[in-house]
Amino acid sequence: MKVLVAGGAGYIGSHTVVELLAGGFDVVIVDNFINSEPFILDNIRKVSGKSLSFTELDVTDKNALFSFFEKEKDIAAIIHFAALKAVGESGHQPLRYYQNNLVSLFNLLECAEKFNVGNFLFSSSATVYGQAEVLPVTEQSPVIAPESPYGNTKKIAEEIIRDVTKATNLRGICLRYFNPCGAHSSALLGELPRGVPNNLVPYITQTAAGLRQKLSIYGNDYNTPDGTAIRDYIHVVDLAKAHVTALNRMAGGKQKEQFEIYNIGTGVGYSVLQVVKAFEEANNLKLNYEFAPRRKGDTETLYADTTLANNELGWKAELGLNDMMGSAWKWQEGLAKT
Repeated sequence: MKVLVAGGAGYIGSHTVVELLAGGFDVVIVDNFINSEPFILDNIRKVSGKSLSFTELDVTDKNALFSFFEKEKDIAAIIHFAALKAVGESGHQPLRYYQNNLVSLFNLLECAEKFNVGNFLFSSSATVYGQAEVLPVTEQSPVIAPESPYGNTKKIAEEIIRDVTKATNLRGICLRYFNPCGAHSSALLGELPRGVPNNLVPYITQTAAGLRQKLSIYGNDYNTPDGTAIRDYIHVVDLAKAHVTALNRMAGGKQKEQFEIYNIGTGVGYSVLQVVKAFEEANNLKLNYEFAPRRKGDTETLYADTTLANNELGWKAELGLNDMMGSAWKWQEGLAKT
């Protein structure tokens, strides 16, 4: 199966490309390097030992995307990673987020219809659950009005894909990610934020590397055992493998519904302080951190029920928090040497 990976040079995209290549898929990548770097493509080649088909392209450019599809024959599946993803930034730049995240979706779905692409795999987010009243959250938990434009683009995108699959022969799967972190065991692929990190783990690694003076932990007065917010952290390699499993499900005609949604997490919640301590223990380091006021939009506790993904999709997370923290630090150390 030939698979188009939009945003394939990014954090999750690059790890997924490696797993797709290992799984025997024919992969073509498009990326505009807004949230990625060209050297990642070389590192994918090194890790996979395989050549890559790559085109520099902004998928919000409809004409360029259609021209690409006219030249690139027999694409059977699309994975859509080409989205902006910073929750805080989206609050300051809502139009940019709606324009990028939704126009890119419109264009890819139109290409899927016009060029007879039968399978569409979308990277959604646990942000659609907000602060759930009942934990852990299942795929049937209420989807609420998100507090950030970023989260709202994910909610709207899910609705759009659902409607398109109802009206066409397109098969769709949405994977609701919890908190991806960690890096490839080779230390050649990992999270590479532009500017100040928005996610916890790269902020931790940059603080440990001396790039940041200290880590701010937002809120220590939550109703949790240690007062800090709790999240479900998933190793990016496990997450990447979930995409391969989902594509195999679609390609094998195993979907029970035209449109399916799966939680992709570990089912275990860790507090921010637990993550910090795990990083210190895994790498024999001490972090400089302080507590700061809560951030607007942050939820107190969120973790997944992964029963559906485990039993129906046939996927299960295998790597633990120590693996996440150790690999993230090796990646950061490697960056310092480049």
